[in-house]
Amino acid sequence: MSAKEEKIKEEQIKISKTLEKIKNRLLVFSGKGGVGKSTVAANLAIAFSSKKMKVGLLDVDIHGPNLAKMLGVEDKRLDVSPDGIKAVNVNENLKLVSMSFLLQDPDLPVIWRGPMKMKAIQQFLADVDWGELDWLIIDSPPGTGDEPLSVAQLIPATGAIIVTTPQEVSLMDSRKAIAFARKLNLKILGIIENMSGMVCPYCGKKIDVFKEGGGQKAAIELGVPFLGKIPLDPQIVTLGDEGKSFINTQPNSDASQSFMKIVGTITKGI
Repeated sequence: MSAKEEKIKEEQIKISKTLEKIKNRLLVFSGKGGVGKSTVAANLAIAFSSKKMKVGLLDVDIHGPNLAKMLGVEDKRLDVSPDGIKAVNVNENLKLVSMSFLLQDPDLPVIWRGPMKMKAIQQFLADVDWGELDWLIIDSPPGTGDEPLSVAQLIPATGAIIVTTPQEVSLMDSRKAIAFARKLNLKILGIIENMSGMVCPYCGKKIDVFKEGGGQKAAIELGVPFLGKIPLDPQIVTLGDEGKSFINTQPNSDASQSFMKIVGTITKGI
């Protein structure tokens, strides 16, 4: 066996040992950008952790990592111990690993080709001491390219959630995401319809900004579960920019209730 082959085998063993400690793996992705996928991933992670589950959140959006900002830990850095790299603690039940923790200047772009991104994801899995987790939630960049493909290849038995908005353009790409997941033998846990209407803060009337019901219709057509609708809420944007937890800050809002309901549906279906 060559030195390269031995190195690959060593990495595979490390990843296998990591995955042995993780009960459930969940890939959150979308067919296109701009659907609020990272916002959904972050709030799902917080919702799971609020139920006293041990959660790891892995940001594999190499070129546009923003979960650290959204979760209020952008000033943190990854520590190293004899057991491996230590993930950043967001709260007592939630850990985060992101490319943003490795960047000296957040304004500089990461200009990497596919093999470099694959190697980074391997290291996030092989060299990070995640510990015992109930859930590892993986936030992937939009589309069906290198990052979700690498996750599917490196992490077997991964469940997939596709995030969409109600309008037809987004749904067209979501259908491609479903086909991608099926081709890679990912277990499709369902579709989430994000930005599904909002209540006007002035008149109280519901407004369908991006239409409504398209995600549910697509789920029925494609024969996959529909996990629920998350309405638009300006506080999600405001609190995300401030690095504050929307679910913890606005627990009684319709959007927070939707996130908690979706988490309940996911845990029942596993």
